Amino acid sequence: MNQLSQETSPYLQQHADNPVAWQGWNPQALDQARAENKPILLSIGYSACHWCHVMAHESFEDPDTAALMNQWFINIKVDREERPDLDKIYQSAHSMLTERPGGWPLTVFLTPDTQMPIFAGTYFPVEPRYGMPSFKQLLEHVHHIWLHRQDDIAKQSASLDDVFQRLQSMQKSDIKLHAMPLDVARRQIEQQFDPRAGGFSGAPKFPHPSIIQRALQHWASSREPDPRILHCAIFTLNKMAAGGIFDHLGGGFCRYSTDDKWMIPHFEKMLYDNGPLLWLTAQACKITGDAQLYDAAIDTGDWVMREMQANDGGYYSALDADSEGIEGKFYVWDKTELETRLGEDFTLFAARYGLDREANFEGQWHLHACQDYAPLAEQLNFDAAELRERLCKMRQQLFSVRQQRIHPGLDDKILTAWNGLMIEGMATAGRLLQRDDFIDSAQRAAEFVRAALWSDGRLSATTKNGKTRLNAYLDDYAFMLSSLLALLQARWDNPLYSWALELADTMLEQFEDNAGGFFFTSHDHEQLIMRSKNFADDAMPSGNGVAARALIRLGYLAGESRYLDAAERCLKAGWQQLSEHPISHCSMLNALQDYLRPPTIIILRGSGDTLARWADISSQHYLPATLVFTIDNETTAPGMLAEKAPQAECCAYLCEGMVCQPAITNLDLYQQRLEQHLTSFRS
Repeated sequence: MNQLSQETSPYLQQHADNPVAWQGWNPQALDQARAENKPILLSIGYSACHWCHVMAHESFEDPDTAALMNQWFINIKVDREERPDLDKIYQSAHSMLTERPGGWPLTVFLTPDTQMPIFAGTYFPVEPRYGMPSFKQLLEHVHHIWLHRQDDIAKQSASLDDVFQRLQSMQKSDIKLHAMPLDVARRQIEQQFDPRAGGFSGAPKFPHPSIIQRALQHWASSREPDPRILHCAIFTLNKMAAGGIFDHLGGGFCRYSTDDKWMIPHFEKMLYDNGPLLWLTAQACKITGDAQLYDAAIDTGDWVMREMQANDGGYYSALDADSEGIEGKFYVWDKTELETRLGEDFTLFAARYGLDREANFEGQWHLHACQDYAPLAEQLNFDAAELRERLCKMRQQLFSVRQQRIHPGLDDKILTAWNGLMIEGMATAGRLLQRDDFIDSAQRAAEFVRAALWSDGRLSATTKNGKTRLNAYLDDYAFMLSSLLALLQARWDNPLYSWALELADTMLEQFEDNAGGFFFTSHDHEQLIMRSKNFADDAMPSGNGVAARALIRLGYLAGESRYLDAAERCLKAGWQQLSEHPISHCSMLNALQDYLRPPTIIILRGSGDTLARWADISSQHYLPATLVFTIDNETTAPGMLAEKAPQAECCAYLCEGMVCQPAITNLDLYQQRLEQHLTSFRS
């Protein structure tokens, strides 16, 4: 029987009515495979995945295909968002077997006793096409291999296991950390940069927020002015904010662009993309003052609060690419309808969003800003601010119309790691753009995670409808720890600071490898065919990189050398990989930069409007290597922070590494010291 109706994952529940005898990944399913000596057909996907839907409709809903699957295999469905541990392992196996990158849906056939891969692929069509066999042909082929080629399967399993073991033994600790990978990454970023449309690849074009962040951080720390690397980041963010990958009516960024101009996206919206892109657009706006980047950040934060935040505070996971079974239907427009809705304003709207050009999506129009505000205002003899305001009103009008359409499906499970990314995005954007409601939203989400997903000193990975489950992963701890440091800068809270220390301690206790670095799964996690320890960024930043950087920053804030030592061990464990491929390890490089030159930590003490004025000064700058924590005089600072006692009406403590300067009690002097600090950091 199909057993998916009892699962918490919306993706698994989408398949609950399939004629396939699907099961979740659990001991009962694995025991059945061993008892019946049947290979496992493992299918991994996620709810917003378009091609997952296609394969489900073509094959998994077909009774004849299901009959073959049920006869020959034990069929297991996995939501890659709930079980990233399984996804990482079998995506790696796919790459080894096929010498091609993987993706979703991921289709892997496993041995019943050891769960080693027999065959791996992604989407397979219902009929032979695209140079691929049909899914039925694949089933027959794997069934034949299982019956007649056991020796080959055993040899392949041994070979894969050997590769897995070698991957885990590549690390060295007897090295001296230095800055060369930072400079190599800077050259690689510029080499891969698309000077025409922004971004760092051709089609399909992904945002790569980790690369953008590294470019901004390199610029901020350059000893000499480096406008080219800044341009790589700002130009890319601006092109994305203008492109169809950004939802110009509702806010938020889609997963990727199907073309190299950011025009037509794959329409799904993922929480894990939008958290980093939110804080990056806010930071870029702080650097440039650009109106388009400001609008993109504000609209994204508004979308998160409106559509992606549950009543009890947690952030939902994703919006589907499809509505009414058609990809993009919710987002595209018929030109006649726009002319009717906008009336005499249509010409202006059309000039901005490309409606005076050829249709760009299957005979309809998907909004894509073809002209920036300033040149369009000059062309039409408008004041730029007035033009922007008029276009904003038109977007609001069309947004109200679009709200009446059938919306894409919502994946309403709440994932700890992804909430961490969005909490950091909302807290950072709220602080930089002076949006207290963003900070409120971030704090509500953090409180939800602590209340619903933290118990007995351990995190859980996911919750839905009050059902919390699955042992948490490294990303859950690392991303939440990093997000708390961002949130504490936006609004100090003693209980959240204490929780940050608990998260760090548990991460060291449950995930650190004796050889350095952190495993993706905890020491008491289910035993799988390998235990991943990844240092490279993928769709999300590296858990090891985020953990190392957060530990460095928390170590200096709390005066805790254990955290600094663990971060150093992590950097040394990943040194070979980040040295060989720096651009693939941008999160690790951010940690390396903080290791080589410790961040400045500023503690502000005071009260009322005076303290707010002091805090506002620091929020006027892009300070990637400075953490500013504002603690009012009524709060008893915990631990070593108690040494930063209130003085006069307001005061500031500036600390670099383990050395703190005497308290500054004069506002003009504080502003002067802050500007000197910015100059010295870039010298």
